[in-house]
Amino acid sequence: MKQSKISVVVPMYNEQATIETVLNQLDILEFVGEIIVVDDGSSDQSVALTKAHPSKKVKLIQHDKNAGKTAALKTGFQAVTLELIVIQDADLEYDPQELVHVCEPLWSGRADVVYGSRFLVRKAQRVLYFYHYLGNCTITFFSNLFTNKNMTDVETCYKAFRASLIKDMPIISEGFGFEIEVTAKVSKTNARIYETPISYYGRTFEEGKKITWLDGVAAIWYIIKFNIFLTQETKNYISEANRNLSQIR
Repeated sequence: MKQSKISVVVPMYNEQATIETVLNQLDILEFVGEIIVVDDGSSDQSVALTKAHPSKKVKLIQHDKNAGKTAALKTGFQAVTLELIVIQDADLEYDPQELVHVCEPLWSGRADVVYGSRFLVRKAQRVLYFYHYLGNCTITFFSNLFTNKNMTDVETCYKAFRASLIKDMPIISEGFGFEIEVTAKVSKTNARIYETPISYYGRTFEEGKKITWLDGVAAIWYIIKFNIFLTQETKNYISEANRNLSQIR
């Protein structure tokens, strides 16, 4: 199976403790063609450490102020130059060595979108907050009710796409709303969506975890908003995405 090069988008906000390791681990993967780091207004040494990284694969883009993960991802998507895109958080909760498993359904031609599920554990998962687990399951359940997909982990970081599916998507949510919005919109296309098991090495709040219960409340609203109230822009995106997918196949 040919492992075509992929673009990795890395949203970053105050991750000086881990960003060097993330970049090193991504850099050694031969199938990673470019690493787009989008700094979302960090106030620590994250930017300096990224600039000091010697790899030519790394491209740094900076936001003037913190605008949230969704904004950082939107910026990164527009900067990629390759046909396959994967999201990699900068906090090492996800192991870059497992990207090969996330990309395999794309390389084989079986999938157009792949989610790495933390609940189909491949090797290891750190035991942490039950209420986060319960919240994630609840959000995924409600998302599935509206999309009619049998997914296990819509909030996962590891999502891989054909570039045309995500670069052309109108994304209007804020904060951590990307996970719900993209799931709703891609589910309305004819994209073949796969899940693959991944390991998960979560962080505590003391170690820098940023998501809170308020993000969970926002996610419920986003599920309703992006599954029921379709704008004309979204309808146009769905039609164009389906045309592109039919040409690829």
